[in-house]
Amino acid sequence: MNFDVIIIGGSYAGLSAALTLGRATRKVLVVDSGNPCNKQTPHSHNFLTHDGKTPAEISAEAKADVLKYSTVEFLHEEVVSAKKVLNLFHVELKDGQHFTARKLLLATGLKDILPNIKGLKECWSISVIHCPYCHGFEVKDEKIGLLMNGDLAFEMAKNLNLWNKDLTILTNGFSKLTIDQQEKLQSKSIRVITDEIEELIHLGGVLKAVRFKNGEELALKAIYTKSETEQHINFDAQLNFELTDLKTIKVDEQQETTAKGVYAAGDCTTLMRSLSIITASGTLAAVMMNKEMISEDF
Repeated sequence: MNFDVIIIGGSYAGLSAALTLGRATRKVLVVDSGNPCNKQTPHSHNFLTHDGKTPAEISAEAKADVLKYSTVEFLHEEVVSAKKVLNLFHVELKDGQHFTARKLLLATGLKDILPNIKGLKECWSISVIHCPYCHGFEVKDEKIGLLMNGDLAFEMAKNLNLWNKDLTILTNGFSKLTIDQQEKLQSKSIRVITDEIEELIHLGGVLKAVRFKNGEELALKAIYTKSETEQHINFDAQLNFELTDLKTIKVDEQQETTAKGVYAAGDCTTLMRSLSIITASGTLAAVMMNKEMISEDF
């Protein structure tokens, strides 16, 4: 079956694009594997009209909005291959189905690669968090840790000092902070602990304390950390588009990748993973794809 656009990834960016294209009467297929990176997050914040809702609630409402448009279809499946043959993109699903489209949108998000510390995975996005604009208000004025080192730790501590005055940097080993940085942190009463971490003590993902390998413990309400990331789906070789040095998909101002006709939006293109930003990128990608198809057909 042939579509105008196939969207791989049915979370915020993908659904935003599908809504825009559906309202443009385009025939659209959204394929989603149902494994969003924020599935463990209890509440989403800093997103107008949805502040405090669960990610699942927001996605369900968005999907219902999109499926009001008869030209949009949604499949809960996994894409195993995508390639361009002549002027059409051929997409194969895990269940063996094949579809073609004039344009392709990748909205597949990023996969978080977390530090290998016992208990951290269970706390991730609940009490081990990454963004003060997404979660900072909920833990403001609490006792907070920063599982970071070097320049990243210094800059994050500087930012978090707006929300929290009781901050402790956990370098989990040798500190890479400069002498000037250490002196500045000390002047702001921000502690630095270099002891190696044994585990995070938690109850259902709610952090209670950090236990160090020397047996000591530090009670904390939450920990900020920065995960490494990688693409959920590695189609850059199949579709011949480029990645940035940060392993995100390289796009231009119209959200088009370096491969003609392949667009990308959402987390897979940026480390600024705020819902409002990634949702807007899906809308922009849809407008640009539709504009290109209009020009081709006119």
